[in-house]
Amino acid sequence: MASVIRVNHLSKQFNEVTAVKDLSFSVNEGDVYGFLGQNGAGKSTTIRMLLTLVKPTSGDIQIFGQDLASHRSAILKQVGAVIEKPDLYKYLSAYDNLAIFARMSGIKPEKKILMEQLKRVGLDERANSKVKTFSQGMKQRLGIAVALVHDPRLIILDEPTNGLDPQGIADMRQLILHLSHDLGKTILVSSHLLSEIELVANRMLIIHAGKKMVEGRVDELLDPAKSLVQLSTSDDQQTRQQLQSTPWANYLQPGTSPIQLKMDKASVPQLIADMVGMGISLQSINPMHSLEDYFLSLTTQSGHVESFAN
Repeated sequence: MASVIRVNHLSKQFNEVTAVKDLSFSVNEGDVYGFLGQNGAGKSTTIRMLLTLVKPTSGDIQIFGQDLASHRSAILKQVGAVIEKPDLYKYLSAYDNLAIFARMSGIKPEKKILMEQLKRVGLDERANSKVKTFSQGMKQRLGIAVALVHDPRLIILDEPTNGLDPQGIADMRQLILHLSHDLGKTILVSSHLLSEIELVANRMLIIHAGKKMVEGRVDELLDPAKSLVQLSTSDDQQTRQQLQSTPWANYLQPGTSPIQLKMDKASVPQLIADMVGMGISLQSINPMHSLEDYFLSLTTQSGHVESFAN
């Protein structure tokens, strides 16, 4: 499948702070791609680099198969984005906002088309209402209508559920699924809410402290037949070396501490038996059954676990 976004070894340094470090990932055509991480993980900086609002320190970005630095104008004409809270004219109506942003994009759509855009995001009945009367969820949906006004191939949404009540979150979720399933848009959506990414994304990336922790299909990461099993032993480094010479090496996850294996949880008793037979001092074994467990394990630092659940 063709890649819409391909990021290669992207880094961004702000003075002494490394916001993004050697980040590589790809978004395929038709994906709802979840970009997941805690606040401050580097998601917004990465998105700003995708939109040329921030210049990378190193690395490169390709969008639609073209180098972003060399083909900026042509690429951005095919991209729609909502970064945090949409910047709208609060004393104008929803329709007037959409018409102004359409003209700024160099297009002059008929009123019928603009009304269809508002209907698509559930705001057609409030077309003539001033934006200052809108809830935050309504403003977010109008922001998406603005991002769609030029019919982009790629939509980038940065924390689209921030500040929304439960109904607003549900409405945003349905809108994202509609854009993907019914309109065939490729969508990159960032969030710190694991539960929302699980419900809308088919592929995802977990980022922590500016670095990629894991990337893959959500259904594979959630496969109950492939639970993560976390081990604690008296000497994890020696244990990893011992397991490398056994068939269990095929299940070892690289670069993790404590040791993790991705495996069928039904095989855990055999793993324990083999480790005892090898003289390994096993202190604890913890099957991790959900993507949330996986997420938390990747973003645990020195015993402190950041909160990602809503």
